[in-house]
Amino acid sequence: MDNALLSRRSLLGTSLAVTAMGAATSAQGRTSGKTPARDTQKPLVIGHRGACAHRPEHTLASYAKAIADGADFIEPDLVSTRDGVLIARHENAITETTDVASRPEFADRKTTKVIDGEALTGWFTEDFTLAEIKRLRAVERLGALRPESQGYDGQFQVVTFEEIADFLAAEAAAHGRTIGIIPEIKHSTYFAGIGLPLEQRLLDRIAASGYLQSAPLIIQSFEVSNLKWLHERLAGQRNVELLQLTMPLDVRPPDLASAGTGPTYNAMHTERGLAEVARYAQWLSPWNIALLARDKADNLLDTPSGLANAAHAAGLKLSTWTFRPENHFLPANLRSTAGDGARNVAGSVAEIRRYLALGLDSFFTDDPAVGRLAVDGPA
Repeated sequence: MDNALLSRRSLLGTSLAVTAMGAATSAQGRTSGKTPARDTQKPLVIGHRGACAHRPEHTLASYAKAIADGADFIEPDLVSTRDGVLIARHENAITETTDVASRPEFADRKTTKVIDGEALTGWFTEDFTLAEIKRLRAVERLGALRPESQGYDGQFQVVTFEEIADFLAAEAAAHGRTIGIIPEIKHSTYFAGIGLPLEQRLLDRIAASGYLQSAPLIIQSFEVSNLKWLHERLAGQRNVELLQLTMPLDVRPPDLASAGTGPTYNAMHTERGLAEVARYAQWLSPWNIALLARDKADNLLDTPSGLANAAHAAGLKLSTWTFRPENHFLPANLRSTAGDGARNVAGSVAEIRRYLALGLDSFFTDDPAVGRLAVDGPA
C-alpha cells in the first residue's frame, strides 16, 4: 500500500482484507523473543466513546453508563468548533453522529472537504460555532445495529471537553473512586492547517480543571508530531501520559505523510520503531489485528504477531482498540445464533480474554460492562 494519507474511517472498512500483515509483523516476534517483567495490576478497562454500545457516543449519558458499568477510563475524541472550542465527536464530520442533516437552517453548510487524504461530503464541526453546535442533538452512528442506543436519538447535546472534565469530577465524587480520562486528539495536522490547532487548547483546559490536575490522564493520537510536542511541555506533570495509536499498515501517520518523510505504522512496530516511540510516549495502542490477526479466509483469530512482547521489551505499556459486543464484530467461531446485531456477552468476553493473554495493560471497549467481566469475572 502506498504511503498516502488514509483515514481511519476508510481503513476500518477493510478490516478483514488487511489481516495478513506480512513480514513486518512476523519480524516483531523474531526481534523480541523475551517477555520483560511487568506490573501485575489488572488491565484497565477504557470506555470507548463512553459506553457506545448502549448510548449515543460521546454524550454525557454514554460516559455515565461507562462509569456505572465499571470503566477505569472514559475516552472523548476531541475536535474543534469554528470559535476554537474543543468538543467531543469521533470525527469533525458530524453527518453520522448528529441530527445536522435534518436541520434546514444548516443546509447550506453541507460541503466537501479533504480530511487526512480522504474526500468527505457532509457537515463539519469547524464550520459551526459552539452556540450552533449546541442546537444539534446526538444520534447513534451504527443505527439499527444498536437499537438500544438508537432509542436515545435526539435526546442528548454535543458536549465540550470542559463540560466532560466537570462531569467526570462529579462522577468520581459520587462513585467514590478516581476515574481516568483518555482524550484523543483528532486530525491534528488538518486542524492546524486551518488555523485551529488543538494541542494548546487541550493543555489550557487541563490547566483550568482542578480534577485533571491530579486524575489519571492519557493523551492519545494517531499522529506523531503532536505527541512529541506535548512530551516536551508535559515533562514533570506526573498524572499525564502519552499514547501512540497505530494500525498494521504500510502508511505513514497523517502528519508524516503530509511532510513526506518518517516511518509508516508498520515500521513503528519494529524494534527500532518501538524504541523511538518510547522516547516520547509511555503507551502503544495498535488496532487489535496487529496483535492477533483474523484469518481472512474464515474470520477466525490467528496466531499472535509478537508485537505485544516487542512493545513491552521496548518499555512501553500496551493497549489495543476496539472490542465490540455484537455478533457482527466478533470472530466467526465466537458468534451466537441470535443474529448479526445481537449483543453477545459470552463471545465478546472470550475474544477479549484471547487478547488479555498477550499481556495487555489496557483495552478499549464499546461495552465496559463486558470488559469488566472479561477482567474480573470467572474463568
